[in-house]
Amino acid sequence: MGLLDKCYNFKDARRAIASGYYPYFREISSEQDTEVICNGKKMLMMGSNSYLGLTTHPRVKEAAINALRKYGSGCAGSRFLNGTLDIHIELEAALARLVGKDAALAYPTGYQANLGCIATMVQKNEYIITDKLDHASIIDACMQSMGTMLRFNHNDMKSLERVLQKHEGKNSLIVVDGVFSMEGDIADLPAIIPLAEKYGASVMVDEAHSLGVLGKGGAGSAEHFGLTGKTDFIMGTFSKSLASVGGFIAADDDLIHYLKHKSRALIFSASLPPASTASVLEALKIMEEEPERIEQLWTNTHYMLDEFQKMGYNTGTSCTPVIPLHVGHMMIAFQMWKRLDEEGVFINPVIPPAVPPNSCLIRCSFMATHTREQLDFALEKFSAIGKELNVI
Repeated sequence: MGLLDKCYNFKDARRAIASGYYPYFREISSEQDTEVICNGKKMLMMGSNSYLGLTTHPRVKEAAINALRKYGSGCAGSRFLNGTLDIHIELEAALARLVGKDAALAYPTGYQANLGCIATMVQKNEYIITDKLDHASIIDACMQSMGTMLRFNHNDMKSLERVLQKHEGKNSLIVVDGVFSMEGDIADLPAIIPLAEKYGASVMVDEAHSLGVLGKGGAGSAEHFGLTGKTDFIMGTFSKSLASVGGFIAADDDLIHYLKHKSRALIFSASLPPASTASVLEALKIMEEEPERIEQLWTNTHYMLDEFQKMGYNTGTSCTPVIPLHVGHMMIAFQMWKRLDEEGVFINPVIPPAVPPNSCLIRCSFMATHTREQLDFALEKFSAIGKELNVI
């Protein structure tokens, strides 16, 4: 079999396209707001990670424009050499303040932030201990590391302790999502941290879906539980609540200093573009100045979670703005996506390998800027289509 044969033999997606059940790479020709133009049709967006609704904020857009005018479109180099701007330093200081750490380091993407930290910190004869439902970027980082990846059952502390006992916790980094991106539940940090201390392991929390959502001022799950000081590394992204693209690692000064000089994902990548950097800085300011956005996000979240459960939907263990509707079979997920799409509601079906077989779900995610009228419109559609497909 030739190298390229696997490409020519890959037919699954083309069959889905031909059948009309292909929900990926949909073309959006508008801003990422509560309503979007998708494939030429106006739709209610219920599949975005813009939790605070800041991607369309006039101040964020103006900050990006001003940075573009001042710095140009890119830095033409890595942070290590010619690509460090004064606004990169300003952003990193602001991020460190937000999450309560000494220092922070910005990466061009959240994926690279996880890759850059995990693959650098965990070396040969060391261990990365991950929750089985951790984000793919964490798993890929483990594969890039010279260390050994060990896994524990999702949010199962007995399972985690068995792994720690087996390897005595030595030279181990426990890595968990703060909010799990498909399940919408929160890592049990109040139980994870004592186990890490008991066995001498370090802890890293991926706050991608918890920044702007949990904690005082939107600092994330570590702050939410009052465990910032006992969390060694805090990772976050800019592509959700912070209205841009990129990611960061925050930690003690010595740890960030080490990453600055050892992290290949940072040293060999071009730096975060000026417009993206300025967008995040402005989003952070707005998040601090307008705490009512987080309050409204939670009002919307509680409303939708309660209404879904009243209808009879299985929302699993979700307790955040990420609300999965568990529907089971893959074809049911595709049928539900298609019917909602026809009715003007944009959601995301999740199928294997992102979830186990016959555990497919419809992933909904909500924004502070969704109006009650929009939410009620969506609930009407979810109720009718859920009954139509015998999901509820």
